[in-house]
Amino acid sequence: MRCPFCSSDDTQVKDSRPAEDNSSIRRRRICPQCGARFTTFERVQLRDMLVIKNDERRQSFDRDKIMNSMLIALRKRPVESEQIDKAVNSIVRQLESMGEPEIPSSQIGELVMHALARLDQVGYIRYASVYRDFCKPQDFNEFLEELKQLQSQKTIAAE
Repeated sequence: MRCPFCSSDDTQVKDSRPAEDNSSIRRRRICPQCGARFTTFERVQLRDMLVIKNDERRQSFDRDKIMNSMLIALRKRPVESEQIDKAVNSIVRQLESMGEPEIPSSQIGELVMHALARLDQVGYIRYASVYRDFCKPQDFNEFLEELKQLQSQKTIAAE
């Protein structure tokens, strides 16, 4: 691993431990050249995936984009960062288990919506307003009506 401070190619691992629900490894490193210390994370990547955007462009899958969009939707909400990490890990595992090398962005968006619906309703609505491109107040009203219907169906099914 290259040192981010002096670009030396020879760094040493001083400590390793599991992180993020045992889905990655956190490593503390030191550079013998400049003495700087830094942290790296290792994750298992089962396969390279491409995301097919709405305009048919293809981009490499980036787990951090899912994490960032969920963090924005859940900003100032009572949701722990560990819960968000678990949800993102679950989404990534679902995508990898599909076995498809190319995944439509809409499919990823739906998985994120389902995860947010389980974590926090306000975060879910925030994400939906951007994901579904709400342009006028009526869009919010229609979405909230859908949400009310889903909740009443769940209540009936639970009884």
